[in-house]
Amino acid sequence: MIKLVKPLLLIVGLLTIQKVNAQVNTLNEIKISNKSNLAFEEAIVEIPWGLIVQKWPKIDTSNFKVIAVNQKKELPFQLEHRGEKQIKKLLVRVSIPANSNLLISLQKGKAEKINYLTYARYVPERKDDFAWENDRGAFRMYGKALEDTKENAYGLDVWTKSTDRLVLNERYKNGTYHTDHGDGLDYYHVGFSLGAGNIVPFVNDTLWYSKNYRRFEILDNGPLRSTFRLYYDEWSVAGKPVKVIKTISLDAGSQLNRMEISYDFNGDNLPVAVGIIKRPEPGTILLDEKKAIMGYWEPQHGNDGIIGVGSVIPASVQVMKVDKQQLLSIGKASANQPYIYYTGAAWNKAGKITTSNDWFQYLQDFATKLEHPLEISSVALTKNTQKLK
Repeated sequence: MIKLVKPLLLIVGLLTIQKVNAQVNTLNEIKISNKSNLAFEEAIVEIPWGLIVQKWPKIDTSNFKVIAVNQKKELPFQLEHRGEKQIKKLLVRVSIPANSNLLISLQKGKAEKINYLTYARYVPERKDDFAWENDRGAFRMYGKALEDTKENAYGLDVWTKSTDRLVLNERYKNGTYHTDHGDGLDYYHVGFSLGAGNIVPFVNDTLWYSKNYRRFEILDNGPLRSTFRLYYDEWSVAGKPVKVIKTISLDAGSQLNRMEISYDFNGDNLPVAVGIIKRPEPGTILLDEKKAIMGYWEPQHGNDGIIGVGSVIPASVQVMKVDKQQLLSIGKASANQPYIYYTGAAWNKAGKITTSNDWFQYLQDFATKLEHPLEISSVALTKNTQKLK
């Protein structure tokens, strides 16, 4: 009996080693599919955190990295919270050619440090501005302190950028953002209009402007996506009370903001209009009701260059038109769900989008990608060299 102990121990040991090795050599993967005819370049893909926990239940959120298996490189990522303690999504920046797939895995280890490419903040030193930016451009909405001043404006403002650096803080600090110091400037005119794609109720052929936002809430602040909410006081729309909350997100690499507009009103539907101010001089206009794309390429503004402004509105478009002041896209907001659209701008002197054709093609491609988004699917266990514990 004693002679049999060592062989049995040896067999058990070998079985144990084989079992451990099997665990070490197996790793879940997630497939990201691009089924469109367009390449997704440095796009932000959203992976539900529930799927991550399902595949890697013991994940250490402070000690993992995302690997592109077939590209054999580490990918930048962000944990999205949407203002809550719990993680909602894993945001990963990917590049996937047309009609192609990308496999990603999560591995234990410190992720490479990435630069912040988005940022949002309240600006009390400039009359309650709320400003935000990414590596392509910057935007701002106006607050209560600006009301009853000569500077007051209603719409969405654009700050041009020719750098991928974050510049908001230094521009507000030096106070000379109407001058181009080599990385862009603020020369966009908003006034009493919707600016670069703001939204208001449109009842009885009238735009019903609210006062400026009253309260803000930052939900996530970079590095790949910044999201915040602006709260507005109730105001009268054709004699009926209306309230609105605007949740705005800006991704790294995107020219357009995601606008999630939640109206509170009596009734089932509320007519609304997204608008873009036009200039006295001739510009180039795109109104595509079928694809819900509204684009404007402004006239040259001296040495400042040209700004392209555009909105993609998959929520609801009934009619698009141009009045004396602005381009308008008119639809209906529901009382039961947010009205979601995308709006933003490009600057020819940034060097990426330099003509009206470039800009309108960007908007059309953006709309196509919304129709055919990247798809997420789980992949069976595959062999790999590491295991996330």
